Parts: sequence; C-alpha cells; structure tokens
Amino acid sequence: MLWVGALLSTLLGLHRMFGDDHADGTLEQMVLSPTPLPWLIVGKITAHWLVAGLPLVLLAPVLGLQFALPAPALALLTGALLLGTPLLSLVGAIGAALTLGARGGGALLALLVLPLYVPALVFGAGALGAQAMGLDFTGHLALLGAMLLVALFLAPLATAAAVRIALE
Repeated sequence: MLWVGALLSTLLGLHRMFGDDHADGTLEQMVLSPTPLPWLIVGKITAHWLVAGLPLVLLAPVLGLQFALPAPALALLTGALLLGTPLLSLVGAIGAALTLGARGGGALLALLVLPLYVPALVFGAGALGAQAMGLDFTGHLALLGAMLLVALFLAPLATAAAVRIALE
C-alpha cells in the first residue's frame, strides 16, 4: 500500500519537473549554460525527490505502525523506500523529458513511466513480503540498489538527451 502511495506521489509532480522551465525559457538557458546539463538535471531530480520521496521515507515508520508492522519490518520498509523512491524520481525524469512539450503529456507520461516503475514496486514490496514470511529479503534490496545505481548513472544522461531533442 505504501509503495503505491510512493509511486503516485512521485508521478503527481513529474509533468511539472521540466514543463514550467520549458514554458518560460529557463530550460533553454540551462542547455546553453556552461554547467553540464546532466548535472543541472541531477539537481532538478534531487529537488523532486526531496519534495515527493523523502517525506514518505521519513513518514514510513509512522505509516507502518498504522498497518501494525513489527519493528524489523518498519526498518526494512524505510530502507526499501530509501532505495526505491530516488529510483522512481530518476526514471520519472526520463519520462518527463520525453513528453516535454507534448499535448496531453500527463496521460502520456503515466503510460510511459508506469511500466518502468513495476520492477521497483515488485522488489520493494517483495522485500517486505519475504521478511514477513521469514525468508531472506537481501536479494530484493540488492536488486533495488543495483537498479538505483544504474539509474543514477544513466538517467541524467538520458534525460539530458531527451531535453535537448525536445528543444530542437
């Protein structure tokens, strides 16, 4: 349940990640800036995660208590969300850049990004399910962490390329 909330809270503000900057010309100035565009995009993704993902990570123990989760499950939930929510923001940034300037971009963005969110949702919720059944959950967290590391490297580059294409 909390993972679906994380997914929806991330998806809620994605269309505005680059949309406002595109509308007022700030995005063009970012492309022309001497600072490499992927670094500027990392800043925008970080800001998005701080607004959409971090509050959920910080509230996860309290929300987990409402679901009567035991203390080890609360720690696991918080750790899994700490790995998964940045991944959702990174993948969402690629989708936001690809739909930049498109009419009906919000619906298109959801159709584009939701299938890419499924692995994070499966491994994040799967870790909690495995822990609840007394199974080893480290594989789920390892795969979630591996996806995050790959996304940390590739998402800013792919997003920068999509932004440049959208501005042409």
